[in-house]
Amino acid sequence: MKKTSSVFTVVIFAFLYVPMIVLAVASFNTGTDISVFKSFTLNNYRELLRDNVLLPLLLNSVIVAVISSLFATVLGTAAALGIHSMGGRMRRMTMALTNIPLTNPEIVTGISLALVFVFVGQVMKIKSVMGFVTLLIAHITFNLPYVILSVLPKLRQMDDHLSEAAMDLGCTPSQAFFKVVLPEIMPGVISGALMAFTMSLDDFVISYFVYGPGFVTLPVEIYNYTKKPLQPKIYALFTFMFIIILLAMIIMNILQARDSRRGSRSLRRRSTNA
Repeated sequence: MKKTSSVFTVVIFAFLYVPMIVLAVASFNTGTDISVFKSFTLNNYRELLRDNVLLPLLLNSVIVAVISSLFATVLGTAAALGIHSMGGRMRRMTMALTNIPLTNPEIVTGISLALVFVFVGQVMKIKSVMGFVTLLIAHITFNLPYVILSVLPKLRQMDDHLSEAAMDLGCTPSQAFFKVVLPEIMPGVISGALMAFTMSLDDFVISYFVYGPGFVTLPVEIYNYTKKPLQPKIYALFTFMFIIILLAMIIMNILQARDSRRGSRSLRRRSTNA
């Protein structure tokens, strides 16, 4: 049984990562056919760095990802605190509503947001409502559940009496939050922020319905490139983006593992003192 599980795991990982490896290899190929590796070159990356179209679009994607993840982290953390303080039935109802955007098809979310933005634009008599603001609002919207689901487990693990003890010692509610509560849930906050950043950086479906001609992100523009044979510098760009997201995921996993070890040590100390 263990051998079968190991083989199955290897097959799954191969299915997930072999395409990425092929893409990375193609980015160093002098030929345009990914099935034939002619010779090693860095020229594809040089062409990418000299590109005056793709790099500004990549910068647009990074700007939207950074700003939306920051807003989503602040709002999501506040929402998680509110959900944590709710009663059992109200908390379950709120969590069910929070999980809907995660299970809802992205195309439905994108069209719904586009209709809302168009309606608001008509009410406010704005001719070209789609642009940076609508794109940013859309990204914040679909990033919020990821932050909430990352912060809530940390709030459940935290002793609810810590903030009360801090206020008994003279802290104001805000001081108790920033000095006691926030450090305890910080691993979840950072994990949620990293997840929001990665989800925003490579989003295409929702962005396609809410972007405007004045502000285009890289995934939307790449869709136009797929209608014709891809240039090798596109492979280099994909590899670069994959490395960025991979590094973000590695950092997130390291923080989670460190937090788990810290939680285990805390439990052992409590059991020893008891």
